[in-house]
Amino acid sequence: MLQPPTALAPGTLRIIPLGGLGDVGRNMTAFELSGEILLVDCGVLFPDDSQPGIDLILPALDYLDARLDDVVALVLTHGHEDHIGAVPYLLRRRSDIPVYGSRLTLALLEAKVKEHRLRDTSFHSVADGDRVRVGAGFDCEFLAVTHSIPDALAVAIRTGAGTVLHTGDFKMDQLPLDGRITDLRGFARLGAEGVDLLMADSTNAEVSGFTPLERDVHPALERVFTQAKQKLVVACFASHVHRVQQLMDLAVEHGRKVCYVGRSMLRNMAIARELGYLRVPGDTLIELNDLERYPDDKVVIVSTGSQGEPLSALSRMANREHPIIGIKPGDTVLLASSLIPGNENSVFRVVNGLVKLGANVVHKGKALVHVSGHASAGELLYLYNIVRPKNAMPIHGEPRHLVANAELAKATGVPADRVVVADDGDVIDLVNGHAKPVGKVDASYIFVDGSTVGDVSETELTDRRVLGEEGFISVVAAVNLRGATLVAGPDLHARGFLEGDEVFSEVTEQVRLALQQALDAGADDAHQLRQIARRTVGAWVAKTYRARPMIVPVIIAV
Repeated sequence: MLQPPTALAPGTLRIIPLGGLGDVGRNMTAFELSGEILLVDCGVLFPDDSQPGIDLILPALDYLDARLDDVVALVLTHGHEDHIGAVPYLLRRRSDIPVYGSRLTLALLEAKVKEHRLRDTSFHSVADGDRVRVGAGFDCEFLAVTHSIPDALAVAIRTGAGTVLHTGDFKMDQLPLDGRITDLRGFARLGAEGVDLLMADSTNAEVSGFTPLERDVHPALERVFTQAKQKLVVACFASHVHRVQQLMDLAVEHGRKVCYVGRSMLRNMAIARELGYLRVPGDTLIELNDLERYPDDKVVIVSTGSQGEPLSALSRMANREHPIIGIKPGDTVLLASSLIPGNENSVFRVVNGLVKLGANVVHKGKALVHVSGHASAGELLYLYNIVRPKNAMPIHGEPRHLVANAELAKATGVPADRVVVADDGDVIDLVNGHAKPVGKVDASYIFVDGSTVGDVSETELTDRRVLGEEGFISVVAAVNLRGATLVAGPDLHARGFLEGDEVFSEVTEQVRLALQQALDAGADDAHQLRQIARRTVGAWVAKTYRARPMIVPVIIAV
């Protein structure tokens, strides 16, 4: 295990991933040089089934608490939640950190900042081709990249210690719907100038070949519209402006009105339309409350919930809980999205609910109704051959993605000792043209639970999982410690464990005897008696039912 890093030497660029290496989410990287810190991205990770009650997971913002005054800027590559979702939590710590991003990215962020009631923020809009100096040591150049959201950027960071190219999320769609292609000329120019470290998106590194074009989705979407004879519901990411544009155009072609459902969908599409990224023909959009005025075969509902989020519009439809939209036999539901790892159970639960209601559910497993926004292995090979970096450090992905990306780097000629497969918290120093790990800092998860941030520990999560999976048993008894007698109880009750308290008759007597024996032996500590009750019930449950519920003993001293 690596030790904490030594003090940063002059002329050395230090890179610390604070999230995004090991997960698909909470992307964030800190670059430190001569006492200044530049941050790239600040996103969230969404919880899975093993993290009950958690709303969001933040990158390792705690690492920055003692260095907030050293942060010269935050650069955002694009507007997806896994890259901007944690920015309000960073700005709570210091609201005036200069934030750089494209027009759409900052517009989406401004909406989030308003919800968090933050003031005195400092936003700076940049576009591809712009070059900005931040602090004394960072010269940032922004390059266009194609992704599943408009206005995505890569950033080249020039410093006295070397040049780093951070791709953000990208792919090489040569016929993008908005005509804005990944700037391969700019990548080649940087390669000729000399890139000391390439940090490339790893999400699709295991996928061979090239990611299909966005326009390849159109025929499958066209078939869905043609075959849908009743209500048509389309669930997609609330940030996928290009996909919504395709749906909008098809709706007009097939004589259907469009209705947005879901708060984030309404907000994001309003922003995209206002900034000119989404074209909406007149009289196409209708309000949710006006939906009943139109026949089912004359509407298409564009909804949130493609990842099976429990409170999303689509989940409520599947559970017959939506106040306005009901799913009937013969309706069509299209999931125009891919599965984010960890969401499989939630998505299939929604799909099964829709199918039970008689809906025809179309998803990526049945037809090409969605393509990824990330570069596959063939595109990554092109990237490495164009840039010819001296060092490579894969980013954005699970360990298998990072390793696959690293193998691609080696295959194109990057020396194996200059390919760094890092984890969150690893400290990598770029000095004299060589990137190498030099230590490690704490980059643990920060859990957001309701209005609390960072107060939920792994131990508490373990307790929640036990409660959800095994239930709990309470043991209540009253004792007279001075008289060494059991005054009342023990009474055993359960929730989520078997049915009826009558099953505890045998163990109740065991607990009574164990407590009385302890009192007779001189036990005068309620904590000690609680442990005896817990062990007695735990041993009985394990032996009788092979289960491990949470056991909550309560000993009342009277």
